[in-house]
Amino acid sequence: MRVLFMGTPDFAVGTLEEIIAAGHEVIGVVTQPDKVKGRGGKVSFPPIKEAALKHNLNIYQPIRVRKPEFIQIIRDLEPEVIVVAAFGQLLPKELLDIPPYGCINVHASLLPKYRGAAPIQAAIINGDEKTGVTIQHMDVKLDTGDIILQESIPIADDETGGSLYEKLARLGAELLVKALKNLKDGTARRTPQDDSLASHVKMMDKEMGNIDFTQPAISIERMIRGLNPWPSAYTKLNSKTLKLWKAAAIDYSDGGQPGEVVKVDKNTITVMTGKGALEIQELQLEGKKRLTCDAFLRGYPIDKGTILG
Repeated sequence: MRVLFMGTPDFAVGTLEEIIAAGHEVIGVVTQPDKVKGRGGKVSFPPIKEAALKHNLNIYQPIRVRKPEFIQIIRDLEPEVIVVAAFGQLLPKELLDIPPYGCINVHASLLPKYRGAAPIQAAIINGDEKTGVTIQHMDVKLDTGDIILQESIPIADDETGGSLYEKLARLGAELLVKALKNLKDGTARRTPQDDSLASHVKMMDKEMGNIDFTQPAISIERMIRGLNPWPSAYTKLNSKTLKLWKAAAIDYSDGGQPGEVVKVDKNTITVMTGKGALEIQELQLEGKKRLTCDAFLRGYPIDKGTILG
């Protein structure tokens, strides 16, 4: 099939590679514009652009895909199908209507659950036992189109946003190639979503990582894992940002206010929460390296009774 691919982060790279490996003709890759990073003004390419360059593919980086001049470029390319994986812009109807097999999207959740920008983190934070990938036909609304294929995987007890991201990226690539085959041979199903079961998750930002110790310990522990590696969960220690990378929720009823360090031993710092306590196991003080708790305490002792936050 003549495939136009649209994607931006490394989540999309595996899908592009699988499409090429399956023998499809990738007629172009659309991604977000390059970014300037750091004080030196170094230009950073989106990961999908790096992958496209390796395969000598035509690359397009429109600021807005809905501009008429860009839509005409896509018409002239005559794609049979447009594949979208974490592209970052909504596609207008004029673009969706171009390919005869439609526009299909790789979405990292079991739709209609977790429509929106951060389904991977949401699944961990909410304590779900499983999640997965949905391949769907796109329409003008966000993640509301008919489902073509869907596959689930369990969420491990120690799952982080980063580890789940990698698993779903691999699963999404495999499932997308199956969907293309089904579209081509006419066996692809279209299952409408039940909007009554839909939930929406907004884009992650750094403020979401600010820990509220009045919440139950189990909720905070899930948040720490879900926001690892970005934007990360954090609190304050003596006015400095303290990131928490690994922790365990435990039963604790010996008193203390939320955010108070109620116990310090060689390997952990125990902090009171709204329900139970949080045993901090890995952490990182502002300007320092990420450390296990025992290594951290050797260089930065914390007294019982210290208040975090």
